[in-house]
Amino acid sequence: MGEGNVRNGMRKWWAAALVLALAAALLSACGGSRDKGGSSGEGGAQPPAATPSPGTGADSGSSGGQGESPYKDKYDPPVTITTVWGIDPALQFKNGETIENNVATRWALETLGIKVETLWSVTDTNNAFVTKMRLALASGQQMPDVVTIGDEQLAHDLIDSGLFREVGSLFDAYANEKWKQAMALDPHVWDPYMRGGERMGIPVLDYAYNHDYLLWIRQDWMDKLNLQAPKTLDDLEAIMDAFKHRNPDGLSPDQVTPLSIGFKNTFNTWMGDPSWVFGAFGTIPEQWNLAEDGTLAWGSIHPGAKQALETLKRWRDLGYIPAEAALWDENKTAEPAVAGTAGIIPGPYWMSGWPLLDTAKNVEHAVWKPYPIPAGPDGKAGRHGTRFTNGVTLISKDAKHPEALFTYQNYLFEHLADPAPGSQWDIGVFKGYDYDLDDSGNPVYGDDIPGGAVNIMRYWLVRDGARIPDAQMKALLRLADGKEPETRLEKELKNNYGPETPAAAKVLLSQPDISYPDLFSGPPTPTMTSKLDYLKKIELQTFSEIIYGQKGIDDFDRFVQTWKSSGGDQMTKEVNAWYEQTK
Repeated sequence: MGEGNVRNGMRKWWAAALVLALAAALLSACGGSRDKGGSSGEGGAQPPAATPSPGTGADSGSSGGQGESPYKDKYDPPVTITTVWGIDPALQFKNGETIENNVATRWALETLGIKVETLWSVTDTNNAFVTKMRLALASGQQMPDVVTIGDEQLAHDLIDSGLFREVGSLFDAYANEKWKQAMALDPHVWDPYMRGGERMGIPVLDYAYNHDYLLWIRQDWMDKLNLQAPKTLDDLEAIMDAFKHRNPDGLSPDQVTPLSIGFKNTFNTWMGDPSWVFGAFGTIPEQWNLAEDGTLAWGSIHPGAKQALETLKRWRDLGYIPAEAALWDENKTAEPAVAGTAGIIPGPYWMSGWPLLDTAKNVEHAVWKPYPIPAGPDGKAGRHGTRFTNGVTLISKDAKHPEALFTYQNYLFEHLADPAPGSQWDIGVFKGYDYDLDDSGNPVYGDDIPGGAVNIMRYWLVRDGARIPDAQMKALLRLADGKEPETRLEKELKNNYGPETPAAAKVLLSQPDISYPDLFSGPPTPTMTSKLDYLKKIELQTFSEIIYGQKGIDDFDRFVQTWKSSGGDQMTKEVNAWYEQTK
């Protein structure tokens, strides 16, 4: 990534996504209008009479007045939506519930007249959901009416199977204004799911900056060792060495993980990866970045990647990173941090709530603080940027009631995404699950809920329910400025996201220019479809072998030539042909 060209190109490309503008806007003005809803749902009073009308109005479709619209605020008799689930291994249930039958499925039936019926579910360990979904596709099993997919390649394969319908006309006809406005924050979110000019999947919106990295460092260790914030990789090395060899908790060097990272499946993911080390040398691996000549180039073959690999090899030789980093995925990198034996872990701003809040259960005096990403020898710093999406929702061609998904999601965007004080779901969603009331009628959260809290956000038909990309960061900055929480989102952040999360948001936004999202957001090119899996496999293998000393650093140059001749050059041409059309 050429320093000047990258940033100019990034700003031009990402203006629609508001990466830099959003940062400025969030820091200067966090206000915004909100609609009010009714009273509490499950565990309280009756639900509100009606959700505000979508698009052109409730019970009026896109037929221009020709016949009654199938869209309803509540279906009577109820309609059925079938789906399938990949259940987060960490997800907990209470009261004997399951993903198939729980407080959220009952809410959908009672409030909206929608019965959510599960075709199958699987605990999503070792990519089990993707595997089962591919088996269902290959064997001709019934596809669900609605399915949310987080795996990019699986999503494209399902779209290209011909079993799922276009969704753009449904979105235009039935989505409410709050959902449409949230989607309009970045028009490019639709790009990966376009086929022949048609929108084939509904992007699942996520919070802005949700996986942009900073460093979480044990502040109690820093204080006891009289260490200052790392501004460069050299500073960071000195800190890692002190953590390992002069550990304030008396841990022996072999017990300490100075920097907890892993790259079992990728060098560019959502927590615990070393992509920011590559950023210190001018590139981000495993994504398409802007080159000096204004074209898109694969970040892993940039010369800076070779320097990053040299750095990571040295850190492994010195014992600064886990000896088994090549076998560690994201969740594994959290284990030594929670155990109290890791000093630094890279990841998102929200890690103060999970997993780092649990460190104090093992080391009572442990304190984690957020720090900016350090720069490399030439003053460069970089991290992977987050798009405003974390998946896509597909609708089967055989779905009898596709409009019902919009009834479901419209309600969540209106009442869940960013409710105003005093509105529907203001203090919580489901009493006894994500909140409760004490004897005085005041809301309580977390461990104060009888039987404990559960993450009901993973119970929704669409992962995490409904998110407006800039809503959470606005709420965090209000809290960081010392304001008392007023909205449900602010209360949720204060109660569930850890004490350092607002400060982490400010640290993150102190470096808005170093976030580099993947600039290719189109559907897979022909060569991607046939060659990308192989190219990623040889890349991961080569990088790991260099870090472990099984190959010399000059094997990086041989990898680059192999990558180019094995489909990489052709794929680059196809990517740039797409890129030219987007300018």
